[in-house]
Amino acid sequence: MKAKIKNIIENSCRVKKELFEREVINILKAVHMLTRCLKKGCKVVLFGNGGSASDCQHIAAELMGRFYHDRRPLPAISLTTDTSLLTAISNDYEFSRSFSRQVEAIGQKGDIAIGISTSGNSKNVIEAIKAANKKGLSTIVLTGKDGGKLARIAQLAIKVPSKDTPRIQEAHIMIGHIICQLIEEAFL
Repeated sequence: MKAKIKNIIENSCRVKKELFEREVINILKAVHMLTRCLKKGCKVVLFGNGGSASDCQHIAAELMGRFYHDRRPLPAISLTTDTSLLTAISNDYEFSRSFSRQVEAIGQKGDIAIGISTSGNSKNVIEAIKAANKKGLSTIVLTGKDGGKLARIAQLAIKVPSKDTPRIQEAHIMIGHIICQLIEEAFL
């Protein structure tokens, strides 16, 4: 068991080291895009499924609340939290429209849509990024592997260099924390 634990930790560290080597510029681009958006008074809209939904909620909470310092709340919303809305859209239309309908309703030019999908191929996340592009929102995606379809349709893709879902998810929340910390520092 001890060897297994060591192996898991070593794999996580390796993925994060490769992420830095490959994606640090894209992470910085995301920070700059998001900081500009928020300084203009626009909002961040996040969406994803399962563990990625949790990451969306976590990131929105860090922006709306605080990360390290007291500062004004920054407008961010996770489209994953309203079960009545999610189930109504899924029932009345289809699950693939669960986020895109919300983006169509509340997304405005100047806002940024962030889609999170470990595979980069979650249909409802793809449809929401398409809707955001159509409405004139800037689009950022966090993915794994080769980025899937999302990497081809978003303005900016941050791809975690792994095929292992838990390692990708660990890197996604680390990226979220980095982004939140640097944005917060820009507002102090």
